[in-house]
Formats: sequence, structure tokens, C-alpha cells
Amino acid sequence: MSGTTDSYDLLISAGRIFCAETGLDGPGAVAVRGDRIAAAGPDVSGTASQSLDYPDALLLPGLVDMHAHPARGGSRYGVDPDEHFLPRGVTTCMSQGDAGALNWPAYHDEVIHACRTRVRLALHLSKYGESQAGHCFEHLENADVGLCVATIAAAGEEIWGIAFNTMYNPAVTHDPREIMRRGIEAAERSGRPILYGPRFNRDFPLEEQLPHLRAGDLVTYTFAFLEDNIIADGKVRRAVWEAKERGVLFDGCNGMQSFSFAHAEPAIAEGFYPDTVSTDQYNRHIGSDPPHDLPRTISKFIAAGMPETEVLARATARPAELLGLKGEAGTLAVGACADLAVLHWNEEGRLRDVRDVERPGGCWEPLATVRAGRLVQTD
Repeated sequence: MSGTTDSYDLLISAGRIFCAETGLDGPGAVAVRGDRIAAAGPDVSGTASQSLDYPDALLLPGLVDMHAHPARGGSRYGVDPDEHFLPRGVTTCMSQGDAGALNWPAYHDEVIHACRTRVRLALHLSKYGESQAGHCFEHLENADVGLCVATIAAAGEEIWGIAFNTMYNPAVTHDPREIMRRGIEAAERSGRPILYGPRFNRDFPLEEQLPHLRAGDLVTYTFAFLEDNIIADGKVRRAVWEAKERGVLFDGCNGMQSFSFAHAEPAIAEGFYPDTVSTDQYNRHIGSDPPHDLPRTISKFIAAGMPETEVLARATARPAELLGLKGEAGTLAVGACADLAVLHWNEEGRLRDVRDVERPGGCWEPLATVRAGRLVQTD
């Protein structure tokens, strides 16, 4: 939009504004009226109740973290998203199974409806979610398909889909194939996608797991440095490519053991890009040095060889679309919710993978966040 000289509630200008959905990429400004974006582009100007100028920074839509653990109690992994995500540029996030059918009502009231951060949930196939100390599928009856389906039917759009994983754990003695079978059945009956954590163990190889997944299902932990990973002989496994070609999606999360340069770099060089970039941020990351956040995860994928604009799109527009929020989040389009992130480039920023392998190149770090038109207090 050009030639704008109106009066706004908030006007933020930056040396670079970026929006994958609208194609903006260059100097400009974003104007906000109420909780909506009123204008965005290179020629936006005017008066405002509050004006901010970041000549050396990047202004983009509020970041969307497709795999995280937002919670306020009730989850052994959960962290308060308003305290740990929002100040780091993340305005929308999805929980990977912090709640199951039995603790969904509390999660709905205490997180989704009480947090300033926009939160969506992938409901855990386990009826207890991640609320118990033991493994969520230690007892097979926890994978209650009927209860999962009924909960989703009653919940509406705030439950995006179903989360489960088949990762190896000595406490789980039953066949992981049965967990996979129940998860697929619940997804089919509820008409929802799956956020799936693979086993990465040769007793249930990826070649056997991936054919069960459907177009629109999302595989996370994609670049994990575990035994049965996506790379074989320096190349992405054929089964992984075949899954991607039929519409299965892949999430490049960081987590505690889920991002390795040794696996990300050859995959990216081959043209295998994750569909989304996320943090898998949970309570063990609190107080980490350097901070564990989405801007730093974005920077790791850039260092691993992905074009910067491709990575930024996978932390804004693409996950917003997958969450059913196209036009509302992940965009600077006029009329969208005024969720914004301001990042600056730290040339000295450290980038380290889960094996403590480092790469040079600097790092994006948060400067400011706007959620629904209101400035957030940053770190």
C-alpha cells in the first residue's frame, strides 16, 4: 500500500519488512489500528499514538511455532507461553500433546483461553496427555481411541489434530505398531491430521512407519541424531522422499536431540526442506545459554544452507496456514491480526546443534513483539 498518511494506534518502521504471503521484502513500515493491520509496505507513513523505528532490524509477522509445549501446570514439559514464547517473537504456538482427553477441559480454560499467546493443541492420543511422570503409553489402555475422538468432536477448532509418538522407551513393552494403528484410527475417525514423532529405531524402521501416514500429517523430530534417521549413505532415504511426495509434511524442530547439522545439511543440500521450523521448547530449555527460541532455530537452518526467505516462511505463513489461520496470523496483509515480531541480527550469535557442533554465521534475536496490536514486554 502506498501514499498512506492516516492516523494509527501504532506505527512500526524497519530497515526490512518481510512477509512471505504478501511478498513484502524491503524497507518499510506496518501500521496498526486496534488489533488489526491497517497498512504495510514501503510507503506507509502517518501519525500514530505510538511510533517505533528499527532502521537496522527485520520486521515480520509474529512467529508461529508449530511444535512447542505451552502450558500452565498439568504437563511435565509445559512452560508458560506468555513468559517464555511471546517475548521471543512467537505470537502463535501449537502444543504437542500437553493435554489428553482427561485434562483437555483444564487446558482449554487455563491455557488456550487464559494466555495472551494464541495457542492451538494437538491432543495427545494418551488420555492423560503429558500430565503423568511415566511414559504416556506405558499402559496401552491410555491410548483410548474412542475418548480421543469424542473429545475432538466436542472441542471444535481449538484442537488442531492428534499427537503421538512411537519412540523407543524400555518402559513400553507393547508393540509400537499398535500405538501407530490406534493413532491412525483416531485420526481417521476424527477427520484430523497427526503430529507424529517417529521411533528412529530399527525394530520399527522408518520404511515401515511412514507409509501409514497420510497427506497433511506432520512428522516432527525430522533431523534427529538417532539410530534410524532420515539420512542413509549421505542422502535422504527414499521412503522419506516418497512420504513427502504424497503430501506428508515434515517439521524441523530443535528440541533436546532433534536438530543435527550432520543430518540437516545433507538433506537441505539435496533440496529436502522442512515444511515448518519449530522449537519443541519445554521446561528443560528455561535458562539455557544461549537462549533456546524460534529466532535462533531459524538461524540454524539458515546456517545449514536453507535460503533465508524459505526459512522465514516456514516460521510464519506456512505454519499459520497449516493451523487454519491463513489471513489471520503469519501475514502482514491488511485486515490480519496485528501480530508482529522485530528481530535484529547478532553477528556474534552462537549456533550449536544437539551434539554441540557449532556453525558460524550470526543469529537472529528478538527485539520486540506485538500481539493483537499491543506491544509485549521483551526480554
